[in-house]
Amino acid sequence: MIDVEDIELAEERHSHPGPKAYVQIAIILAIITSIEVAIYYIPFLHPVLAPVLIALSVLKFALVALWFMHLRFDSKLFFWLFIGGIILAIVVFAVVLTVMNARLAAAA
Repeated sequence: MIDVEDIELAEERHSHPGPKAYVQIAIILAIITSIEVAIYYIPFLHPVLAPVLIALSVLKFALVALWFMHLRFDSKLFFWLFIGGIILAIVVFAVVLTVMNARLAAAA
């Protein structure tokens, strides 16, 4: 039988942040988005535009997953599954870009 006191203790150990923390994360996400938009309009950054934007997007995705999806408060297994998924997505994205670039170069 589940004891109500055990549930209350578990909830205290895994307390979630208040509204102030969520507003702070939202402001950080807005700042990162502003940086992404600004980077697009800076001409000397165009050679490294894709890697920089991908890195900032991964950062934003991690913040959303950790805070708004409560991954930060869940089991470490979920954290490592998340990291594995991010790495897999980046590898697949890099392979697709490489193949597309090779096909475009061969067609030219």
